[in-house]
Amino acid sequence: MQQPTAQSTQQPAALKAVAKLVSYLFHPLFLPTYIFFWVLLRLPFEFAGITPLTLFARKITVFWMTAFFPAFSVFLLWRLKFIDNIFLKTQKERIAPYIITMIFYWWMWYLSRNFTDQPIVLKFFFFGIFTSTIFALILNSFFKISMHAMGIGGALAFVIITGFYYGVYLGTDITIMVLLAGLVCTARLLLGHHNNLQIYAGLILGILCQLIGYWAGT
Repeated sequence: MQQPTAQSTQQPAALKAVAKLVSYLFHPLFLPTYIFFWVLLRLPFEFAGITPLTLFARKITVFWMTAFFPAFSVFLLWRLKFIDNIFLKTQKERIAPYIITMIFYWWMWYLSRNFTDQPIVLKFFFFGIFTSTIFALILNSFFKISMHAMGIGGALAFVIITGFYYGVYLGTDITIMVLLAGLVCTARLLLGHHNNLQIYAGLILGILCQLIGYWAGT
């Protein structure tokens, strides 16, 4: 099990509590749901052809497929003693959750390919997060890449890609995402769960995979 770094043990308790809160609120499993609601807010005209009932079902589907089922799978792995900790502190503990999450992300991307009543950028996004789990699983054999950094980096890249694709000004949104990316990455460092290399690698991978999703989908 990874031990806290000297940097994390020297931090005030209040600061570490805030860092934990940030880590929970912006857990990578929650980000796809946040992104879906952000797109719904920013591009409501792209959902013009969808009925309210179908839209409600779509919201539930995104949450269940990208957050609930992956998280519940980790819980089951823990209860069945396949992993020692639900926080996945070691590389070995992350292997099965990566594979499970990859399957759910692939299914969400597969479904999004056939949705004609929602923005095409969501198809780019789901393919991007599916791809990120593949690369993260591979890199996990060498070092413990930051999933938080990977998730927030992908979200930042997606907001930029969305603005570019639709030709709309999203300067405020991008600024907020940059600040959030810095906040999340700083929180992970303060808690001592990752070093600089793992954080930067996660950010870069998240960004690159969203670019791959965009290039593959256009």
